[in-house]
Amino acid sequence: MAVAERRRGRGGGGAARRAARSAVSFETAKYIERNIPNFEILSTEALEVIETNAETILEEVGVNFVENPAALERWRDAGADIDGERVRIPRGLARKLCETAPSSFTQHARNPERSVVVGGNNLVLAPVYGPPFVRDATGGRRYATMEDFRKFVKLGYMSKWLHHSGGTVCEPTDVPVNKRHLDMLHAHITLSDKPFMGSVTEPSRAQDSVDMCGLLFGEDFVQQNTVMTSLININSPMTFDDVMMGALEVYARNNQACIISPFIVGGAMAPVSVAGTLTQVMAEVLAGIAYSQLIRPGAPVIMGAFVTSIDMNSGAPTFGTPEAAHITYGAGQLARRLGLPFRSAGSFCGSKLPDAQAAYETANSLNMGLLAGVNFMLHSCGWLEGGLVSSFEKFVMDADQLGTLHHLAKGVEMDDNAQALDAIREVGPGGHYLGCDHTQRNFKTAFWKSDLLDYKPFETWEDEGARDTQALASLRVEKMLNDYQQPALDPAIAEALSDYIARKKSEMPDSFM
Repeated sequence: MAVAERRRGRGGGGAARRAARSAVSFETAKYIERNIPNFEILSTEALEVIETNAETILEEVGVNFVENPAALERWRDAGADIDGERVRIPRGLARKLCETAPSSFTQHARNPERSVVVGGNNLVLAPVYGPPFVRDATGGRRYATMEDFRKFVKLGYMSKWLHHSGGTVCEPTDVPVNKRHLDMLHAHITLSDKPFMGSVTEPSRAQDSVDMCGLLFGEDFVQQNTVMTSLININSPMTFDDVMMGALEVYARNNQACIISPFIVGGAMAPVSVAGTLTQVMAEVLAGIAYSQLIRPGAPVIMGAFVTSIDMNSGAPTFGTPEAAHITYGAGQLARRLGLPFRSAGSFCGSKLPDAQAAYETANSLNMGLLAGVNFMLHSCGWLEGGLVSSFEKFVMDADQLGTLHHLAKGVEMDDNAQALDAIREVGPGGHYLGCDHTQRNFKTAFWKSDLLDYKPFETWEDEGARDTQALASLRVEKMLNDYQQPALDPAIAEALSDYIARKKSEMPDSFM
């Protein structure tokens, strides 16, 4: 790519500016800045016990880096003991390596107004990630397609309370496995101007993601700034495979952020006890984050903890449970003691439909994430059936409820207006506040308002068809997609991206394996 083209990638060019002036811009709330305390469930003594035990696990038991000789050599050079693929890390070494990871970072969006800061008291909300199936009220449950994927990206762009476009919002099974990452990333880049995630299913696909961002932002900008966040799962218990670590190596080397996250189903992939699970989580993230810093000191990372419990009768994962909450609260405390951003929680549920079970479990999980001090919440809307399904109706139901997190996080205002003494004096005993001056000044912004839920009188509700929440959500999906207008993109960048994708696809045969 020519230098002039790279500069246009950041500056936008005259054509992009003209297109931007004529495009419709949809409101997106700024990422959440908490003004409430985190809920801390563990004492300092308990946290120290967990940290000590995690160091013992790394030193005595170790972790496996499978089919990755280069990783083993990096660890050997750093001072770890290598036995086959087992890496035993001396006490204190992993924690020392983690010290170079930044406590917060900015992920830049192509629309600078929608860039996000991950870390500190902030909370960034991103949609569901990874399901192979989709569901809607008319078509039911089916394998996801690329058209489904594009619809979800559009809904994410149109959703006020959602700050991030996400990554694999569903897995489009009608596109070859070795090529679908190109189409998915292209959809995020062109159909939205919010931040997005890169591919992790193979190291070369991670490199494609970096290269496509080079076309969008400019290669130099990408090397000096973070423009992608990507999910690197640890194969719990304590196994780091070559595919995920290969993707991590690409992103860390190119200064792009990775969520380094154990994937734990309690009782199957970790002990049944909260303290035991937290010990394993701590050991795994210490090893994973330390490895990212071996690749490039200062590479941005997020400490992740994806944790569910298990139904010991069926073996199915369960969500919204008190045990998962205890682990998430504790993991948040551990992340803050490490000085790292924290990823956890989401719109988790095990229900097959966007019904009462889904609502209860999701509400528990979302509120847990807010109180746990989560900085990056993946799966914040659209998750159904234990993560197997991306639901269109649940996407907009959850995205609407994310507004409550924004308002809860504001805390309680205590300025003169909030104290409302003038209103209390004006109304006095036995009056009402509907017409008083204070109410008239504040009524538009005083209360959070759902864009989806029904609060009409019974008679009106019945006359309009007695619609339940899923029916209302279906109508909202239709309206949002009909109202969607694509954000402007410099034609030169759009052409360069299309050319890149066409060339990459032509270089390899289709593969569905």
